[in-house]
Amino acid sequence: FIIGFKLSYLAFLSEHGPTMLLGTVTTVKVLICATILYVIISIIFGLMRISKNKFIQGIATVYIEFFRGTSLLVQLFWFYYVLPFFGISLEAFTAGVVAIGMNFGAYGALNFTPAKRMRKIIIPQIFPIILPPAANLTVELLKATALVALVTVVDLTFEAKQINAITWLSAQCFGTALLIYYIISRFFLVPFLRWLEVIAARKVGKDIV
Repeated sequence: FIIGFKLSYLAFLSEHGPTMLLGTVTTVKVLICATILYVIISIIFGLMRISKNKFIQGIATVYIEFFRGTSLLVQLFWFYYVLPFFGISLEAFTAGVVAIGMNFGAYGALNFTPAKRMRKIIIPQIFPIILPPAANLTVELLKATALVALVTVVDLTFEAKQINAITWLSAQCFGTALLIYYIISRFFLVPFLRWLEVIAARKVGKDIV
């Protein structure tokens, strides 16, 4: 039975592997673009949130509370399906990146608490503070990229669903997708983020010295 399953799974990979690989490439693109956006938003609104100006603080608070208090899925649908009614049409990929980036940016901005204020905030000093929680948040962002399949972005999850609809090989389709997500997270994303933490910490140490 085990040998038979291995052979059938190898046949599955041979036939559908290239398609899932293309979906994986799209997933990685969404991950990279959404991460860049959420980091930028986190820094901007994080600094706004600890500003002494009450008006600026208010804007940041409204943004953070809104995106934290509503569902990412609803936000995704809003950007893709509702905005066109207001004359703003976004491609599926762009809508997915913007929704995820703005949602996670609201969570990332919370890393800037009053206790972490500095007299002179500069980028090298910010990174060692926000990178540890940002690393965990970025892994969560990777998981959230699967939602873009719901607005027709042809990512890994979308391809897995399409192949499953044709073959009905649910274990192979979603098992492979799950394995790919794990590999991206465990062997690429997490080590890269840990490396950034070390570099940032060393940089700040040199600047202080």
